[in-house]
Amino acid sequence: MNAAEQARGLEVTTKIAAIVNLFRLEFPDAKADLNPWQNDPDTRELVDPDSIDIGFHFPGWSRRFQSRSILVQIRFYRDPLEDYQRLIGLEIAGFNHQGEAWRLSTVDSWQLLGNYQPAVEVAEKLKHFCREVFKLFN
Repeated sequence: MNAAEQARGLEVTTKIAAIVNLFRLEFPDAKADLNPWQNDPDTRELVDPDSIDIGFHFPGWSRRFQSRSILVQIRFYRDPLEDYQRLIGLEIAGFNHQGEAWRLSTVDSWQLLGNYQPAVEVAEKLKHFCREVFKLFN
């Protein structure tokens, strides 16, 4: 779900701001988009209500990133019996003019998959960002 829609209280809003700052510490040229999903019925059907989704856009296509935009999805498990939410992991995808170029998931093996891989130092910075987000929520 769009980060802007998830920002319903001070605690979540503060964490969303911290996530944006953590990403920008690693990638200062990135511009945050708290509404990466369009508000149409087809898109709404695909959106996970238990996630915080933030888009990051770069000034242009980057050889180092092999993308122009990155979507960060922070996934949670919400216990239906209690008012408790637990971080499951992050899904990060890089997009170029052809669509999804690569994907990194912390839910499985923390490996980058895709036809167009970012540079090794970018991959390491992405993994560092993920570890910092885990610290933020734990």
